[in-house]
Amino acid sequence: MKIFSTLLLLLTATVLSAQTVHNTVWQAGFGSTEILDTYLSQEKFSGTGITFLNIDERQRDSCHWSTVIEHELNMVTAEDRAGKREELQGGYTLFLGRLHQWQRGPLRLQAGAMAAADLGFIYNTSNSNNPAQGRVSLQLMPAATASYTLPLWHRPLRFRYELQLPLAGVMFSPNYGQSYYEIFSLGDYDHNVVPTTFVSAPNLRHQLSVDYSVSRRLTLRVGYLGHYQQSQVNNLKSHVYHHRLMIGVVNRFSIISYRP
Repeated sequence: MKIFSTLLLLLTATVLSAQTVHNTVWQAGFGSTEILDTYLSQEKFSGTGITFLNIDERQRDSCHWSTVIEHELNMVTAEDRAGKREELQGGYTLFLGRLHQWQRGPLRLQAGAMAAADLGFIYNTSNSNNPAQGRVSLQLMPAATASYTLPLWHRPLRFRYELQLPLAGVMFSPNYGQSYYEIFSLGDYDHNVVPTTFVSAPNLRHQLSVDYSVSRRLTLRVGYLGHYQQSQVNNLKSHVYHHRLMIGVVNRFSIISYRP
């Protein structure tokens, strides 16, 4: 019996490869948005919108690096100050990053780099000529998170802050006075793929949240998400400022992979 147990342990140690821990977050949010796009109008538009956010963080055991994948979807309706004109804004952003972790008791710090691919639009319902503006960009950015865990009613209460600041990238933009018909039908290129930096596109995205564990695998999350996108290229100014109150759940689970 002892020989059989020893052989079973050796086989298990050989077959077992690694354990990957997943922290998956599903959140929905509601809040205000301010829009300015001088290609469509010199006016600022303000309104309300909704945001859906999914975060998947994966980390192998005994490894200090984690992979983070985030999907952010926004939909907004906004009006000008007179309430006579309306704009619709929508956007999807994919974040992919690698973060290094430092754990010091209840304090957890992470830092690394992320890439963000953004695809969206702004539609002005009053414009007959050039009523819409497309938004396409790819940015590289440093990223950091900090979290601190406290016990509350025998359950962990975690405060978390996440920050991303774009460093450099590339974006699509028509030039001042250039129509989309000229770009796509006539093929008149006029510096429409523009390199960007933190000077020409000083964007910011951050999130402050509080997690409360209901069970071993399920955690409730409440927080604030601020996503501020702006640019000044091709003699055009643009910004979209999102402020969201977010609520959702965090699901923690492990996947064990085996060698054949």
